[in-house]
Amino acid sequence: MAYGIETRCIHGEDGITREHAYGSMGTPIYQTATFAHPGVGQSTGFDYTRESNPTRSELERIVSSLEKAYDTVACASGMAALSILLELFENGSHFVCSEDLYGGSVRIFSTIGANRGLTFSYVNTADAELVEKAIKKETKALYIETPSNPTMQVTDLRAMKALAEKYGLLLIVDNTFLSPYFQNPIDLGADLVVHSGTKYLGGHNDALAGFLCSASKDLADKIRYIYKTTGGCLSPFESFLLIRGIKTLSVRMERQQENALKIANWLKEQEEIKGVYYVGLPEHPGYEINKSQARGFGGMISFHTDTAETAKRILERVKVISYAESLGGVESLITYPMLQTHGDVPAEIRERLGITDNFLRMSVGIENGDDLIEDLAQALKGE
Repeated sequence: MAYGIETRCIHGEDGITREHAYGSMGTPIYQTATFAHPGVGQSTGFDYTRESNPTRSELERIVSSLEKAYDTVACASGMAALSILLELFENGSHFVCSEDLYGGSVRIFSTIGANRGLTFSYVNTADAELVEKAIKKETKALYIETPSNPTMQVTDLRAMKALAEKYGLLLIVDNTFLSPYFQNPIDLGADLVVHSGTKYLGGHNDALAGFLCSASKDLADKIRYIYKTTGGCLSPFESFLLIRGIKTLSVRMERQQENALKIANWLKEQEEIKGVYYVGLPEHPGYEINKSQARGFGGMISFHTDTAETAKRILERVKVISYAESLGGVESLITYPMLQTHGDVPAEIRERLGITDNFLRMSVGIENGDDLIEDLAQALKGE
């Protein structure tokens, strides 16, 4: 029987909870660095936690099921997952990337990636013609974030797969914003999917994690070798927290999306708000493409205020909403990308993308939607 995604969030592909010792409903935490061998040349299947651990393996199986991946490795953070990703490529490899990309990704590409002899071009990947023009003989991969962070650009993943096949490239997708509950890039042709598991998958702002999902055995084998060699693995306890968080992924995502659409429509009506960017609004330029490749719109909103003073007033006056980095948790957060998530992006690029001193990004939580609107209203009006 093929289980729905809501069931797989809780039980995994094949009812993993039935395998737990003593019928435990909660996942056992194997807080150990090493495992004893039954005999010479024999193994229980687990030898050393840097390579594999039963708690982490259960998490990896669940995420592989949700992303429809061949295999997944759970890493200490999203950046640890990107570090493994970069090791797949040889000196001289070139990437074509979404121009509106999480600032931490830009930072690791421009420093560690550049030091390894990798090069990166950034274009508006919502325009397939621009992507094709940026491809050169050294190009090895397309790196796509959709919806993008933080301006919510939507990229047609089927069009990107067509280009990847035409030029023999890997298609890599950061699926953090929509999570596997709303979007499955591997179904659309992606070879690799990256997640900051800290965000929607964890869902409670209490654990750092990252995932690198692979669509083929060849990529999975290479990644597993790098993974055990470099050691950026997720701890057993954090693995337990992520398993627990994923159990409520479906209900959280539905509530966050419901709240986000309500807030986005309210923001549109405020005279101090000059632009609202939410892929669930029919007027969003990527609305139809997102509908064609995803099952939902998520809980991320960005917007421009009339002045920098208004933006700062909101940040300093919110009460229910917290002025904080990160996203995807049950608590609503509001962020100043110019200074926080995208501080490492060159100023001229930020300005061109609209990541200015009057630009805010909001991660909508699962609180009462009217309470969130009331909080924004009092902060916006400064009353």
